[in-house]
Amino acid sequence: MSKSATERLNEVQAEIAKACTIARRKPEEVALVAVSKTHPADAIRPLLEAGQRVFGENRVQEAQDKWPALREDYADFQLHLVGQLQSNKAEDAAELFDCIHSLDRPSLVKALGKAFDKTGRRVPCFVQVDIGEEEQKGGCAITDLPALLDQAREADIPLAGLMCVPPFGIEPAPYFALMAKIADDHGLEGRSMGMSGDFPTAIMLGATHVRVGTALFGDRA
Repeated sequence: MSKSATERLNEVQAEIAKACTIARRKPEEVALVAVSKTHPADAIRPLLEAGQRVFGENRVQEAQDKWPALREDYADFQLHLVGQLQSNKAEDAAELFDCIHSLDRPSLVKALGKAFDKTGRRVPCFVQVDIGEEEQKGGCAITDLPALLDQAREADIPLAGLMCVPPFGIEPAPYFALMAKIADDHGLEGRSMGMSGDFPTAIMLGATHVRVGTALFGDRA
């Protein structure tokens, strides 16, 4: 028998609480972002009914298709963009999302700065760091981060912190620890790191936002 949305949510929240206890942190210091990419609105509603209020989507177009109707019934949630953002979608993202986790290049800084000026919404952004130096993944190179942060501040982009995705199949703890150190070095409190398979480790190493999909929704089709 499959688990209900409430049961899955309770299990994830219990794991968050356990990791926080070990790290001597408070559970309320960690935001659970339920990554609903590829899942239809009918799969999202049960989690909304169970009390989850922060969700993440990978693509602007997919979010535009699903979430306006959900906002008609649930007005008090936050929607985060956790996937890569094309510069030509910056204005759409500014209008739709409450937080962006994938600011990673100067051209996107410029596009978001213009979008925020036009829409009047200044959406907090995490700067994505290529923590594992993987060319196939998005993210700013560690050596380029200081300049990108300066450019974001000059564009009046609110900086929420840093985001990373460690290399797949490798122990993530060293990468999370490095991300936490880089964030500290730059005076940034937010750390968006950790997914279904490793979020307890991320929490113990300072994550403020964990992006959990499979553990809440099950495997994607």
